Amino acid sequence: MADVQTQNLLATSFDLFAGLESTNHEQIVLCQDHATGLKAIIAIHNTVLGPGLGGTRFWHYAHEKDAIRDAMRLSRGMTYKASVAGLNLGGAKAVIIGDPKMKSEALMRKFGRFVENLNGKYITAEDVGTTTRDMEYVNMETDHVVGLPESMGGGGDPSPVTAYGTYMGIKASAKQAWGNDSLAGRSAAVMGIGKVGMHLLEYLHKEGVKLYVADINDSALQAAASQFGATIVSGEDMIGLDVDIFAPCALGGIINDATLPKLKCAIVAGAANNQLEDEKIHGDALKAKGIIYAPDFVINAGGLINVYSEYNGYVRENAMSQTENIYNTILEIYKKSELENVNNQQAAILHAEKRIHDMMLVHSTY
Repeated sequence: MADVQTQNLLATSFDLFAGLESTNHEQIVLCQDHATGLKAIIAIHNTVLGPGLGGTRFWHYAHEKDAIRDAMRLSRGMTYKASVAGLNLGGAKAVIIGDPKMKSEALMRKFGRFVENLNGKYITAEDVGTTTRDMEYVNMETDHVVGLPESMGGGGDPSPVTAYGTYMGIKASAKQAWGNDSLAGRSAAVMGIGKVGMHLLEYLHKEGVKLYVADINDSALQAAASQFGATIVSGEDMIGLDVDIFAPCALGGIINDATLPKLKCAIVAGAANNQLEDEKIHGDALKAKGIIYAPDFVINAGGLINVYSEYNGYVRENAMSQTENIYNTILEIYKKSELENVNNQQAAILHAEKRIHDMMLVHSTY
């Protein structure tokens, strides 16, 4: 009879395959190295359009199943993000379990060895908890990495480009809501002012937006108040602020059963991934409340566009120009939502899946 540990492993494996079937993932890779302390998951969702590209998140997860779930949700989002942006890339994502403060060269290089063993099916980059310096270590073991420093021919930190795309998405949402994309005199609550959120504040401040900010980092809050005149509020109070725009720029799941009744904004448009806890239920609820939701994987695609640009010899101006088109894509999706009578997130998924389906026909012969 199998021992308890083996029984638990079998149960986990069964649940994992059920999850793979429900989300149509191609592959989940579990990476473990005792010497460096590495515990990582690489989730490859779909490679019809090209190799799966997605950053590596370094995070302290309460349970390993939470890390697997996060990797699967994020990789699926990357598939749709690349498709909607018109890139020849598939969707994938990696998560490393642990405290980012405990990172080491050896751990990141060992992770690079696991990436190398996938023979180009997965291309990694930086994400929450990782930096361009970490990608330099990964690059010592594999060429399948982007988001490298400009000194190495890469695009450097992609967060300014992600912020610019988010700003473009907010302006498109303003045009949808009010018939004019000017943000002068509007108000915005930005939740999460890390690398992307801080750049977004700069764009909004220059256009005369009244800003409210929430974050767990006190120094970031003080910087936002000093540089942009932002009003500091708690995360809990921010949800119910009477503002024009709510911009989630931290972790996902912020739009849920508990927060939805408190929302008083006209637009939800931010850089965070997986903002809707349930795409159908909470997407429909936002639509019913008359709140315009900018689909996350569309509005935050600037970072992916930026690292993809490294393939053709990186030029920041080219990446910014392509990212600017997020404005038009968002408006197309809003129109599709109305025509199909579905919520905006579903409309964006339909938009992405159509391109993937069309390219399957192209790739059906060698």
